[in-house]
Amino acid sequence: MKVLIKKANIVSPSSPFHGTLQDILIENGIISEIKNDLKTNADKIIESNDLHVSCGWMDCFANFCEPGQEFKETLETGANAAAAGGFTQVMLIPNTNPVVYNKSQVEYLIQKSKTLPVQIFPIGSVTKNAEGKELSEMYDMYNNGAIAFSDGLQPVQSSGILQKALEYILAIDATIIQLPDDKNIGTNGLMNEGEISIKLGLAGKPALSEELMMARDIELARYTDSKIHFTGISTQKSLELIAAAKKEKLRISCSVSPYHLFFCEEDVLNYDTNLKVNPPLRTKKDRDALRKGIKNGTIDFIASHHQPQDWDSKVCEFEYAKNGMETLEIVFGAARASSISTEDFIKMQTENIRNIFKTEQSSIDKNSKANLTLFTPDEEYIFEEKNILSKSKNNAFIGKTLKGKVIGIINADKLFLCD
Repeated sequence: MKVLIKKANIVSPSSPFHGTLQDILIENGIISEIKNDLKTNADKIIESNDLHVSCGWMDCFANFCEPGQEFKETLETGANAAAAGGFTQVMLIPNTNPVVYNKSQVEYLIQKSKTLPVQIFPIGSVTKNAEGKELSEMYDMYNNGAIAFSDGLQPVQSSGILQKALEYILAIDATIIQLPDDKNIGTNGLMNEGEISIKLGLAGKPALSEELMMARDIELARYTDSKIHFTGISTQKSLELIAAAKKEKLRISCSVSPYHLFFCEEDVLNYDTNLKVNPPLRTKKDRDALRKGIKNGTIDFIASHHQPQDWDSKVCEFEYAKNGMETLEIVFGAARASSISTEDFIKMQTENIRNIFKTEQSSIDKNSKANLTLFTPDEEYIFEEKNILSKSKNNAFIGKTLKGKVIGIINADKLFLCD
C-alpha cells in the first residue's frame, strides 16, 4: 500500500526534516521519500489544514480487559481507542482474568494483537495473581516479551516483596511500575480528603497514602540501585520527592494521568462517578504543580490510565461506583487544554517513554519504518461520546472543550484514520 501525506509539518527533533513542511511517501510500511511537492500516485492521500506529523506516540498504563472482562473492553476495541488517541504503541497492565503473571499469558497477548493497528507491550505482574505475596516468573516473562513489571491497580504493599523484586530485575535491567497507594491509609476513601470531601459527606483518601508509599519505594530504589517508575502521581509533595530523587540520580521516573492535569477535587461537587478515580483528584494547587512538573521536566510523560468500566459500574451512587476512567482518545486534547505545549508532549510520548522502557526509537527519515502520528495541535473542539471508540463510555471529558485533534496513525503497513 502506498500512502502520501501532503504538506505535513514535521515535529521530530531527531529527524533531519524537523521543523520543515514536507510531503511524505510511505510504501509497504517504509518511508520511501520525503520532499516538497511530491508528484506520485498513491492508494491513500492524506491532507488537512495545519497537518502535523510526529513519531508515533506511546502509552505505558492501559487496561484492555482481555482476557476475562471483554464486556468492558477487548484488545480490538482498546487498540481502536488508542489509535484514535494517536498512540501506535501501548503497554497493558496485567490486571485481567487471569492476571498476566507467566510467559504463556504474555505470549497470548503478543500473538493475538499482531493484526491490530497498535503494537501491544504486555506488562507482567510482579507477584502471582497480583496478590503481593509471591514473586512471579519475571525472568521468563521478560524473555517472552514483557516490557516491564507491575501489579498494576494493586500496587505491591509489602516492602520485603518489593525489595526482592527490585533486586531480581537487576539482572535484566528492567523497570517496576508502581501506582503509589498505601492501602492501609484511607482504605475506604472515595475522593481527596479535605474540605470538599467533608462538604459532600464522602469518605476522604489523604495525600499521605500516596506520599508515604512513594517515600518508602524511593528508599528501596536507593537501597537496591534498581529502577522504579511511579505512575498516576497526583500531589505537589509527590513531585518534590521525585525531584529530590532525580537530583540524587536515583533510577526513578514518573508519569501523570490526563485527568489529574485537567480536573481537580472541585469537579467532584456534582458527584460525577466518572471522576471517581484512584489516586483521587486532588486540590487545584496540586493540579497546577503537576502542570508545572511537566514544563520543568520533573514528570517524564503522561500515562493514559485507560480503565474502561461497564454501565452498571458507573451509573450508580458515588459510593458504589468503581474507580477508573476511559481516556485513550483524550490524552492529547486534555494535555493541550491543560497548557502543555505540543513540543513537550511529543518529547514525552516519543523520546522519554521509549528511553525509560528501552524500546526502539522511531525516526522520520527515508528508509525508516513508518511509525507516525498525524494531528492538528491547535484545533479546539468539544469532545463527544461519538468520539469514543472504546467499548465503555465512562469518560468525564464528554462535553469538555479540548485542544489538539488526532487525525490518525500509520504503524508499519497499517493505516488508521479518525472519522
